Amino acid sequence: MREIVEFFVNDLDARMDSIREAFSRDDRARLKTLAHQLKGAAGGYGFPTIGTAAGAVERELLGAQADLSSLQDKVEELIRLCRSAVPGQNGNT
Repeated sequence: MREIVEFFVNDLDARMDSIREAFSRDDRARLKTLAHQLKGAAGGYGFPTIGTAAGAVERELLGAQADLSSLQDKVEELIRLCRSAVPGQNGNT
């Protein structure tokens, strides 16, 4: 089980890069998909706080008009939490 959790944690850098890219391109459909996938995976691997933050991003995007400022705050919080789970990363975005 430890190896599976390590794989998830090691994959967080790539997930964060994808989330950043989707946000910077204003690709809301891709960002919603990435957040949804991370929400499901994080909880299953024992990272419920990351799952909750990913769910907040997804919920923001489900609205007809997601508020850019609120979305940015939620994305930054999600990335901060992901960074805190990766060994050797600090909590800054």
